[in-house]
Amino acid sequence: MSDFPDIPPGISLADVLRGAPLDTLENRILIGHALQLTRIQLITQSERLLTATEAEQLTALFRRRLQGEPIAYIVGEREFFGLAMQVTPDVLIPRPDTELLVELALERLPQQCKALDMGTGSGAIAVAIAHTRPDVAMTALDVSEGALKVAASNAHRHGAKVTFLRSDWYAALGETPQPWLDLIVSNPPYIVAGDAHLSQGDLRFEPIGALTDHADGLSALRIIVDGAATYLKPDGWLLMEHGYDQAEAVRTLLAQRGFSEVQSWRDLAGIERVSGGKCPRAS
Repeated sequence: MSDFPDIPPGISLADVLRGAPLDTLENRILIGHALQLTRIQLITQSERLLTATEAEQLTALFRRRLQGEPIAYIVGEREFFGLAMQVTPDVLIPRPDTELLVELALERLPQQCKALDMGTGSGAIAVAIAHTRPDVAMTALDVSEGALKVAASNAHRHGAKVTFLRSDWYAALGETPQPWLDLIVSNPPYIVAGDAHLSQGDLRFEPIGALTDHADGLSALRIIVDGAATYLKPDGWLLMEHGYDQAEAVRTLLAQRGFSEVQSWRDLAGIERVSGGKCPRAS
């Protein structure tokens, strides 16, 4: 809707809110972002009149949103696990469902341990874990240099100690004399190539390589499962997010590699969203 009419200068915030084209929450987010006002200030300054520059900025923001651009990219951040995370088109927008992955990891991390986040993107998972558990030696990998810059910014913003490495899955970890990780966590690309959802909604604007493996949706998950025993200590946990219909297939991958206590956990919508298991002991 590039034909959205210009917001006139001299109009009050109250009138802008009444006539804004989005739902109430999104209207407030965009207006607050443009004018650098809190939600409370939007109320207490409701009679404030827009300058010409402010009216022009707001018109541009509303047009971007009406054309489908995710509001998280427009304002440059999204809350995840109670933390404001910077997001750019280089990274996926963190979803509330992924908080389940963080919760499960935190429940299984021993004290003074080492953990790895594979395909970290914005760093949301790694930063949330490291922020909550400063005793964890957290490492995070991603093949995208742009994503790693965003992730490092988020870690710095929240004082989370995370070591970031550019890596095509396990490649940068190299040879290891013995397994050293207590937990591996990942939200890899798992959407099947050609899935109609890739051309709908927010997904149209997100990095395609972080969404799909350009195959059957399981290739990244296979790589993670197949390589995990090289780096995970015996009984260390591997936890992975996956698609709504992939839980059984992922449990099978884990079982075939000898993982124990293999199970899946449901997200807030009741969908099996995360599967995992404990690394087998050496025979």
